Amino acid sequence: MSNLTVTEIKAFVPAKNFALSKQFYQDMGFTMASEGGGVAYFHYAHASFLLQDFCVENLAENFMMHLLVQDVDAWWDNIHHSGIIQTYGVKVWPIQLQSWGMRDFCITDPSGVLWRIGQNVD
Repeated sequence: MSNLTVTEIKAFVPAKNFALSKQFYQDMGFTMASEGGGVAYFHYAHASFLLQDFCVENLAENFMMHLLVQDVDAWWDNIHHSGIIQTYGVKVWPIQLQSWGMRDFCITDPSGVLWRIGQNVD
């Protein structure tokens, strides 16, 4: 019998400026666990992604990541207190209650990748 157990799934996030994006994600609170061959492995607890030193502008501007968190207000505060909005000139949208049962907000990274950070609402 074959073992089809999945241990992880990660997206390859595009970066226009690899060095700038690596610093952005570290300033956002992610840990860069490794780097090599134009790919950097980032994680925050059990959530992870691969940042790639490659970018097609149309892809980056249509790329979205979703980060499900326990406390969206704490993440909102962390984003604002980290200084990344001013430092990197990224866009941030306010927390909203969504019709699909989630409170979330959006932030772009320096390449235009949209992150939707939210928590489920009971």
